[in-house]
Amino acid sequence: MNELKKQLAQLPLAVEQLIETRLEEFSSFKQKNDEAWFSELCFCLLTANAKAQTALSLQSTLGFAGFCTLPLHNLTQQIKAHKHRFHNNKARYIVAAREHHPIKKIIQQKVSSHWESAARGWLVSNVKGMGYKEASHFLRNTGYQSLAILDRHIINLLVEHNLIGKPNNLAKNNYLQIEQTFQKLSKKLSVTPAKLDLQLWYLQTGKVLK
Repeated sequence: MNELKKQLAQLPLAVEQLIETRLEEFSSFKQKNDEAWFSELCFCLLTANAKAQTALSLQSTLGFAGFCTLPLHNLTQQIKAHKHRFHNNKARYIVAAREHHPIKKIIQQKVSSHWESAARGWLVSNVKGMGYKEASHFLRNTGYQSLAILDRHIINLLVEHNLIGKPNNLAKNNYLQIEQTFQKLSKKLSVTPAKLDLQLWYLQTGKVLK
């Protein structure tokens, strides 16, 4: 814990400023239109067990129009052309997600009526291909900052600093248990889980993505 705190305190000022810029972008996402929300949902579906960088490239190439209108075969070929993993499944998940467009109103109603975790539960139960990590990622990117995005980079860092044991899987119970540890850590460091995620991701990858 102390060593991790030291590493975070030594992050370059330029990195901290970039992280703050990202957080501002996430917060302002709530003002964006339904098309932007659906595009972000598809981006997060693409990141499951695959590189965020190629998912970003696909989002830039396809945009809302491609995600929402391309026939399954064409969408599959586009994902494959970017050398993105699991192109067949990812294309099917995106096509299936179209039934939930517009998604913005659904999520905002879930959050206002209950908690962010309720919105995440709805996503996991209703959007094919979306697990707890991807649903948390989507909610963070659309302005909700209290959930943990437990990808392999974050898990490895928590294990490395003896904050958790190495999990056998990230099924629901394991995910929620590790998330509690992550949230407690964010409180001790006086940052939101969303900010801590970006800081830890930078420590592991040297990048500040979304």
